[in-house]
Amino acid sequence: MPKVEKPMQTLAEFLPEGSFDSVVAYIHQFKVHLTVTKKRKTILGDYRHAGIAGNHKISVNGNLNKYEFLITLLHEIAHLLTYEQFKNKVEPHGKEWKYLYSRLLYDFIEKKIFPTELEIALRKYITNPAATANGETDLLIVLRKYNTIKKEGYSIVEHIGTNSLFETDKGKVFKKGNKRRKRFECLEIATGKIYLFNPLAEVRIVES
Repeated sequence: MPKVEKPMQTLAEFLPEGSFDSVVAYIHQFKVHLTVTKKRKTILGDYRHAGIAGNHKISVNGNLNKYEFLITLLHEIAHLLTYEQFKNKVEPHGKEWKYLYSRLLYDFIEKKIFPTELEIALRKYITNPAATANGETDLLIVLRKYNTIKKEGYSIVEHIGTNSLFETDKGKVFKKGNKRRKRFECLEIATGKIYLFNPLAEVRIVES
């Protein structure tokens, strides 16, 4: 995956106001080689520990909104801090990582960087942070509200009204049903079959 090197002074473009100095302090302290990548389907960020005489390496997807970029970057910095303290003796997303990641998030929450509704979601999230950002649907639903680039006519399933029609990129039309645990039951109009949709799935709204 192609990566784009970003001079430190341009990093502020990817971060919420008030977070730059604290982020750069970690990057300088631990000699982090930070890169910004194009959109990746399966991951938002990545951490690789320093080899012999090398640098810690962190990459973050550049298409994320500023708040999601910061949260993802802190997720990876927490991996760095965990490695610094425990090397490979603990699980990647074990209790040690959860503790350090929660502390990082709390420190940035206290700086009043995040909007109120996002701060509330984060305070709930830090009690037991997920191994991946995609594992915390409630937080992501709030985060995605701050995306600056939106597809015209598209919405996430969570924000579509019950019994409303929507179309997937494959051209199949569904009617949104009720939520079953974490996913929505949706009726495929052509076949009458029920499919489960992630609340964050982007679909095109079909006018009745």
